[in-house]
Amino acid sequence: MGRTSKDKRDVYYRLAKENGWRARSAFKLLQLDEEFQLFQGVTRAVDLCAAPGSWSQVLSQKIGGQGSGHVVAVDLQAMAPLPGVLQIQGDITQLSTAKEIIQHFEGSPADLVVCDGAPDVTGLHDVDEYMQAQLLLAALNIATHVLKPGGCFVAKIFRGRDVTLLYSQLRVFFSSVLCAKPRSSRNSSIEAFAVCQGYDPPEGFMPDLTKPLLDHSYDPDFNQLDGPTRVIVPFVTCGDLSSYDSDRSYPLDLEDGSEYKYTPPTQPPISPPYQEACTLKKKGQLAKEPRSLRWL
Repeated sequence: MGRTSKDKRDVYYRLAKENGWRARSAFKLLQLDEEFQLFQGVTRAVDLCAAPGSWSQVLSQKIGGQGSGHVVAVDLQAMAPLPGVLQIQGDITQLSTAKEIIQHFEGSPADLVVCDGAPDVTGLHDVDEYMQAQLLLAALNIATHVLKPGGCFVAKIFRGRDVTLLYSQLRVFFSSVLCAKPRSSRNSSIEAFAVCQGYDPPEGFMPDLTKPLLDHSYDPDFNQLDGPTRVIVPFVTCGDLSSYDSDRSYPLDLEDGSEYKYTPPTQPPISPPYQEACTLKKKGQLAKEPRSLRWL
């Protein structure tokens, strides 16, 4: 397969490179903003699990140019610098990270917290959904430390059989919770985004990163509740439905007559977790599966 094959197969990947975005996921946040006006009145925003930085790019362009705008990006991995973005290489489950965010905002809370993080999927849907749920809850937990009353929280969610439990937890803290599917998110993916507006924690709630928002002590039949006890969250599609289909393959020459020209990625990962494997492969030292075991 040539280097143009992905450009043809994934039009949003190609458009992201042509428009200078670090990843195709930038279109997801842009389309969510078109539907919910996420950036309206926002001067302080936090991007959790930010690497490689496409959502931070969007935030810096949308609110960073307002003069008083501030964007803080948090990730365990190092990330190439972005203009107008303060970076914290830290753990979103640690109180020290929350304190550092507030310190960057000079003691003021954030207007918006976003999280596009996801685990390395295994293909085992139950495992992947559980891991993603735990990541979302970690992001929500730190959001309760840094988000102002009335603020907004947006996070990736995997729609699965037990997603009602997550919706119920989010409804405890926000007056409005919706599930949104941007046009640039593949229809074949269980990925969606929880858009939570109107942060309003319960009276007497004290944020505590030492305790999970949900533990294993809840009733195991919780997810089987129905009737008025079941949380039904509205599902919304975002983006122009007549625009590019993220599941289709498109010709390299666009309909407007422009000629295709290959564009390299805007910013390759500076320290990917698979970096050692790439180095070993180049040296021919990557372990190979023994021929006698291939058919076992």
